[in-house]
Amino acid sequence: MQPVCDLILPCRDEGPALAALLSEVPAEFAVTVVDNGSRDDTAVQAVRGGATVVAEPVPGYGAAVHAGLLAAKLDYVAFMDGDGSFDPQELLPLLADVQSGVADMAVGRRRPVRAGVWPWHARAGNRLIVQWLRWRIDMPVHDIAPMRVCRRVDLLDLGVADRRFGYPVELLQKVTNAGWTVTEHDVSYHPRASGTRSKVSGSVRGTVRTAFDFWRVLS
Repeated sequence: MQPVCDLILPCRDEGPALAALLSEVPAEFAVTVVDNGSRDDTAVQAVRGGATVVAEPVPGYGAAVHAGLLAAKLDYVAFMDGDGSFDPQELLPLLADVQSGVADMAVGRRRPVRAGVWPWHARAGNRLIVQWLRWRIDMPVHDIAPMRVCRRVDLLDLGVADRRFGYPVELLQKVTNAGWTVTEHDVSYHPRASGTRSKVSGSVRGTVRTAFDFWRVLS
């Protein structure tokens, strides 16, 4: 089967996760790993797993996502963390929604597979942002789109500008204000791969820094 959707994995020091993760990606997806300043063997593991590697030296989640978007070539594009916390098979229903025209964008809603997977401080910060967006602009989803699929051209035209951790919040604001139809699917949220550490939820400090980026976008 020829891939029909580019899958962008923004990565920084995710080498320990990539070997297992890339082997589980469905044939519908062509994988691009965006190496966002890794100090480990992220790029080596990506190449071994059959992924294309794009280097983005500017630090920040939004910078990595945008670099992957610019490198994408197929009509559809998907995004997912490269730390092993998500099952790439669960992208297939999201892709189906967009391909069929049911949605302009399909997103995942995290459902932890067990207690402790989603630290309390990260979950609380996410809930606060989501509730604010749902109240302020009637956003139709319940998470900040940790997995998502849409058409590449549509996303480029949307013009999301944030290059830090505020990217998903700006994305959801722009999508909602533009009147996009969005569907939401529950997705399993697993522990990160051993040997990796979250830049967001791995510490209270990381969560606070991310929350600051969120509120900067909202202000």
